[in-house]
Amino acid sequence: MAKSPKISASHESGGLIVHISGLLPSLSPAEQRVARLVVADPADAARRTITDLATAAETSEATVIRFCRSVGMDGYPQLRIRLAAEAARRVEPPDARVVGGDIPPGADLAQIIATIAFNDARAVEETAEQLDPAVCEQVVEAIVGAGRIDVYGAGASGFVASDFQQKLHRIGRTAFYFPDVHTALTSAALLGRGDVAIGISHTGTTSDVIEVLEQARSRGASTVALTNFPRSPITEVADHVLTTAARETTYRSGAMASRLAQLTVVDCLFVGVAARNRARARKALEATAEAVQSHRVGSGRRRG
Repeated sequence: MAKSPKISASHESGGLIVHISGLLPSLSPAEQRVARLVVADPADAARRTITDLATAAETSEATVIRFCRSVGMDGYPQLRIRLAAEAARRVEPPDARVVGGDIPPGADLAQIIATIAFNDARAVEETAEQLDPAVCEQVVEAIVGAGRIDVYGAGASGFVASDFQQKLHRIGRTAFYFPDVHTALTSAALLGRGDVAIGISHTGTTSDVIEVLEQARSRGASTVALTNFPRSPITEVADHVLTTAARETTYRSGAMASRLAQLTVVDCLFVGVAARNRARARKALEATAEAVQSHRVGSGRRRG
């Protein structure tokens, strides 16, 4: 019987809105309408009666109750209390031109810059807030003891996977990244106990990454999923699940805030691994930096 994955506890440590955003794809269509209202304006939702919220979401009071239970609340009174607390601690954009998370039609470049900067910073901060140190520790422990590490990702997540592989390689860890799914599958088939396979997918639904991670798990490797959605399909083939808290919008879907949030988690894991043997990591970093030093302009390299 497959083990249940260890999932970062985003509900308690990262805020209710982050938690609801992460669960949104797993909710029913009617519950999603409730969720979007709650996420868009927690303070307004907290002021509404259950009847008002149901009407605004074009659904029934029973659906609102089901939504409450789906996100871990005992009922609507508890949800209102938590939303009020969330609204009180919510950081508002420093620039009045930043409205919500999306970029409105006709926005000038100054508004675009302010909005992207605010939302990227929020993605990093909220990811850090909801990241479970205990699960991170387990993943770091697995990587430190691994004979070999494979990192998988597609599209924008592939750039993050490549970055993580390079970081691990630079401190002397045997790590691989394969952008081609066939090559990744053949690599995963050669993994075994004591090895680690890490799959990165913002949506958690990328079939290539799920398939490769499943192959690695079937061979006995310890598997790790990094995703924005804790109930997504990739978590079903992972022994450990780490989550991000990025809210993608019209122009940013799957490529901007999500990438920064993923890199935040990757950097935390990298530093955690390096800190386990600082002397070894420092020596490896110095050796690799020295190896490419002559390829930098102004380093004294002789030109022909």
